[in-house]
Amino acid sequence: MSSTPSCNPGFSCGLDATLRVIAGKWKPLIIYFLIQGPNRYGELKRAVRGVSDKMLIQQLKELDSDGIVTRHDYQEVPPRVDYTLTPLGHSLAEALTPLCNWGSDNMAEVARIFAERESWSAGAPGPRPS
Repeated sequence: MSSTPSCNPGFSCGLDATLRVIAGKWKPLIIYFLIQGPNRYGELKRAVRGVSDKMLIQQLKELDSDGIVTRHDYQEVPPRVDYTLTPLGHSLAEALTPLCNWGSDNMAEVARIFAERESWSAGAPGPRPS
């Protein structure tokens, strides 16, 4: 019997495991853009609008260490690196597709709800949820 402690973090369910892998604002977007094929860092930076360099690098490193993406360094000058989804990453991207579809189908309603919520925090009069 091994004396090595268990590496199981004790997920409460499958959704818990999934959310731990995609935790963070940017990881699902990175995965979304990588499903279309390998991307270089600069391409991802332009595609994932609003992400800082520090955060994009951190999120890519975490996805790499979690086996979702592979980083390929071509050992060239100037440096050329690209990122690709692994088979595990592809299966995760496929699981995220229904969420993308839901967002596309409901984008106008979600935008309306968020605008309404923003008006509450700005102190504008209007109905608030009960």
